[in-house]
Amino acid sequence: MLTVSVVIPAWNEEDRIADCILNATTQSVAPLEVLVVDNHSTDRTAQIVQDFIAAHPDTPVQLLHQDEEQGLIPTRNYGLDRARGDILGRIDADCMLRPNWVEVVSRLFENDSDAMGATGPVAYYDMPGKEIGLKSDNKVRRSVYRADDGQYLLFGSNMALRASAWKTIRGEVCRDEADIFHEDVDVSLHLIDHDFKMVYCKDMNAAISARRMDTSFNSFHHYMQRFKNTFDAHPSHTREQKPEHTLYAIYPILRTFYPVYQKYLESADINPAERIWIKEQMELFHRRDQEMEPIPANSKN
Repeated sequence: MLTVSVVIPAWNEEDRIADCILNATTQSVAPLEVLVVDNHSTDRTAQIVQDFIAAHPDTPVQLLHQDEEQGLIPTRNYGLDRARGDILGRIDADCMLRPNWVEVVSRLFENDSDAMGATGPVAYYDMPGKEIGLKSDNKVRRSVYRADDGQYLLFGSNMALRASAWKTIRGEVCRDEADIFHEDVDVSLHLIDHDFKMVYCKDMNAAISARRMDTSFNSFHHYMQRFKNTFDAHPSHTREQKPEHTLYAIYPILRTFYPVYQKYLESADINPAERIWIKEQMELFHRRDQEMEPIPANSKN
């Protein structure tokens, strides 16, 4: 199988980083490495990763430090440049990977030699209705996250690309010093520039926080403007559908419901990130236990 590196840029993610790397390492097929790239965190993010490594020395987790610049793009680039896998996964530090994510990604690229990038749907782990959320996100992402002649756009919380493709576009991706772009869309458009194929896989599942919806409308609006800014910076690319229109439509509902549901989770002492894939994790542990059970010797009558 093709090897998969998981790169996680991190800045002040002490609340979720332990859950994130636990999910990244609790996989049906182990990743080659999980690289957490800390970017001047002022909280306990780096210490939590170090503690995880000390407590789980057999897991392939490494803590890297990108101290030259503040920002997601230089931190992302630092991790992708140092990853050794055939396939480079890139997720956020609050992202929870499904237990078969590495396996799905590896087989996807192995079965499609033309695929250079891949993405899939996400669920919100701190909102109710995981299955409904996945189905809804799958429908929206397949239909509107497109550019030019229907090429899929990668989503930063749940994306992977071939190492060879990254090496090709590494010197071309935008630096975005003004911090006004969607860096995952920028990567996608640079891949399209080389006629690289991007694929969408409904089984490539991850879960993210809905915390982006728990911001003021002004902040949310500026975040949505990143779509337009990114395409404006790439005038040779076009899009028929605008994902921000869908996100604007659901913003009022999630903005109202999100804080209410967080109070319920807190009162019930529930860690939603820990529970999001619990069924799948239990099935994985059960299968591994069965594989480890000794085969009884045949008894003779």
